Amino acid sequence: MNQPPRKKPEELRSHRWYGVKDMRSFGHRSRTAQMGFHRSDYAGKPVIAIINTWSDINPCHTHFKQRVEEVKRGIWQAGGFPVEMPAISLSEPFQKPTTMLYRNLLAMECEELLRSYPADGCVLMGGCDKTTPALVMGAISMDLPAIFLPAGPMLRGDYKGQFLGSGSDTWKYWAELRAGNIDEQDWQEVENGIARSPGHCMTMGTASTMTSATEVLGLTLPGAASIPAPDSRHAQMATLTGKRIVDMVWEDLKPSDILTPASFDNAVTAVLGLGGSTNAIVHLIAMARRAGIALDIHRFDALARKTPVLANLRPSGKYLMEDFFYAGGLRAFLGQLGDLLDLSQRTCNGQTLGEGIANAKVYNDDVIRPRTNPLVANSGLAVLTGNLAPGGAIIKPAAMEPRLRKHRGPAVVFKDYNEMAARIDDPALAVTKDSVIVLQSAGPQGAPGMPEWGQLPIPQKLLKQGVRDMVRVSDARMSGTSYGACVLHVTPESHVGGPLALVREGDLIELDVDARSINLLVAGDELARRKAAWREPAPKFTRGYGLLYLKHIQQADTGCDFDFLETGKSSVAAGGEPEIH
Repeated sequence: MNQPPRKKPEELRSHRWYGVKDMRSFGHRSRTAQMGFHRSDYAGKPVIAIINTWSDINPCHTHFKQRVEEVKRGIWQAGGFPVEMPAISLSEPFQKPTTMLYRNLLAMECEELLRSYPADGCVLMGGCDKTTPALVMGAISMDLPAIFLPAGPMLRGDYKGQFLGSGSDTWKYWAELRAGNIDEQDWQEVENGIARSPGHCMTMGTASTMTSATEVLGLTLPGAASIPAPDSRHAQMATLTGKRIVDMVWEDLKPSDILTPASFDNAVTAVLGLGGSTNAIVHLIAMARRAGIALDIHRFDALARKTPVLANLRPSGKYLMEDFFYAGGLRAFLGQLGDLLDLSQRTCNGQTLGEGIANAKVYNDDVIRPRTNPLVANSGLAVLTGNLAPGGAIIKPAAMEPRLRKHRGPAVVFKDYNEMAARIDDPALAVTKDSVIVLQSAGPQGAPGMPEWGQLPIPQKLLKQGVRDMVRVSDARMSGTSYGACVLHVTPESHVGGPLALVREGDLIELDVDARSINLLVAGDELARRKAAWREPAPKFTRGYGLLYLKHIQQADTGCDFDFLETGKSSVAAGGEPEIH
């Protein structure tokens, strides 16, 4: 096989910092010596930035202190010079109102770290939900050689001999607690057993969805996304990732050489086949637009109609990511998708996607189903349109009760999250199992940040009657670990005057998943009167990053990126990088 052409040392980007014979380079070299490095450690070698999103507040990344050392080991072994650069850690369990508010901030930080320092290439260390798309977005915009190191899922949870899954079983047992079917001691045991190792959620939530999508895009080593965080093979993968990025620099293999419309179609198809998180729609659109690729929500729907759900994973199915890994992992799963993928697409290890999954085998065909026995025949995700969502909305049919696929019911409307939390369990709330629960002011501007509020709670009095699913509509997102008949990402959002803002108590709403429609059954002239009376709410922020966010955030159907960041490589003025002085 022909070897790719290799850069010369003087062609390295870092040469402008370290290799030039002038006073500025003297400063760079002397300060590097101050940190204990000899010139032979870095001279003529690729400088590899390791963007590490470890922090004490991020449980998904607690093992990154060790993993970064293993990445460095690989970089040293391959003849590179590793430089760890901490970046903001988006900790899904702790950050309020939502990590989504800060996804673009991390993307900007990643891009600026890579531009402003002497990086020839980078290892992106992430995994917790928004961390993955944020790092990839920043790296796409900078377009240096980049490889992603996924955090890996945690081990299965444990409760009275049963396996627990992050999020999915939280919602399940919280409903049972509110219904009076378990007590506080049971709930405490769930709390103590549901998260018992480093790593991100071990369901097919947003974390595993996005790390899997990133692998399919070609930005990780084959098989990297499936390895559980505590497994020793994860540490080995970290070192191999460090080794590979050095060669990528010499080969000048960049995201722009890997990412194509077909590679994004592959990622979307894989997400659909995995029964992946609805959040992938927002993130993959944003990532594609950074690469100048016109991915939209309707492409998801078109691919969903022909893609079976083959991964029997919670919340849509039965198993967890640890089971998925033992069953053959993502490589084996992609082999089952077969001709639904373009296997000729290039990946970061220099091979095609097809070469990366060659000879992968399925070891448990109940976890990774064959196409002859899918978990769901097609349409694991669906894009809805109608007068309630002219810009689109989404739903996850694979994770809802089938009886609700076609439903008409009266709206129970909450103007914001606080009102919903205060009233949802009021015994006097006028709600039945046929009602449609509506939450307003939960979108990109309204919440702000489009939090994961979309799995709206079922009223306690209905839980006690045995109700476990209802149609719920909002401009929010929901956790990838969530389930239910939840219509999400309603666009335009209510806070900017979208039709969702005009819904009133008792209005009939009609959902038809098969027809891909969501409609408010109110006469046009009445809606026009309501629209004329609508007034724009006060902004949620008046200073700082929040004000920047409100001025530049886009809607869900275009990925919620900032309008000044979404397309093209990092540039200064007319283009390129600033002069290094």
